[in-house]
Amino acid sequence: MNILIAGGTGLIGRPLVALLVDHGARVSVASLDNERLAPPDCTFHHLDLTEMSNCRAACEGQDVVFNLLCAKGSPAMARDKPASIFVPNVLFSMNLMEAARVCGVERFLYASSLAVYPPAEVFHEDEVWTDFPSPNDQFAGWAKRMGELQAEAYAIEYDWQGVSIVRPGNTYGPFDEFRTHSAMVIPSLIRRALSGENPLIVWGDGSAKRDFVYARDVARGMLMAVENAITTPLNLGSGKGTAIRTLVETIVQHVPEPPEVVWDTSKPSGDLLRILDTSRAQALGFAPEVNLDDGIAETI
Repeated sequence: MNILIAGGTGLIGRPLVALLVDHGARVSVASLDNERLAPPDCTFHHLDLTEMSNCRAACEGQDVVFNLLCAKGSPAMARDKPASIFVPNVLFSMNLMEAARVCGVERFLYASSLAVYPPAEVFHEDEVWTDFPSPNDQFAGWAKRMGELQAEAYAIEYDWQGVSIVRPGNTYGPFDEFRTHSAMVIPSLIRRALSGENPLIVWGDGSAKRDFVYARDVARGMLMAVENAITTPLNLGSGKGTAIRTLVETIVQHVPEPPEVVWDTSKPSGDLLRILDTSRAQALGFAPEVNLDDGIAETI
């Protein structure tokens, strides 16, 4: 099959390309990254996919399209530059899904986000629309919700039942974004620890728990969603909470020169618990294969 991965040079895209190539697919990757970041054994297209004409060119002749595109950033970036997150995410989803529909693409995977969920300790797929996204995630959350609504609208008006929606947990792994201005919690901590920051000061007391999942496992889950033609939203995560303290300790033990960790309890710890209900994915046979210790070691 001819398969396009939009955003195939990134965190989930690279392991997804590898899995698809192993399956014998002819894989194309579209991205604004440097071509040297393109995975091997794929055709690379340097394209700005906020532009409809580029999306049409990328989707032409494809059987399956994976939209992994995401403008994301740290909490500080989300607070200070929300348009830089909201606008690209809306354009990515609107243009690429429309181009895929017009080009007759059979299957389309839309990578949504945890940000679509209203505040809760456990995220259940069918509870997204019971309330607004968290104020901390409102711009990314509403942007990703628009893509999910677009898929629903296409199913109603065009009878296109080819869209799978997945909501990954806190995904980490090699090829993540480690730069300061947009790095999420795991890549940020790894960069700081490897740079020799000592003591390593971490906000809160480490008691907050998050659902961390390795990128290669998410890629496998995405393939399962497409292969099984799943059209109801699907959570992809570990289904369990890992304390930030455990995460930091795991990172530190894999750093060549482990720093002293200082917890700044004057700063907020964040929500105490945020994990995914993964029972729907488990029913498909999905379960993470990479534990946190091995995943952090490989990422470092």
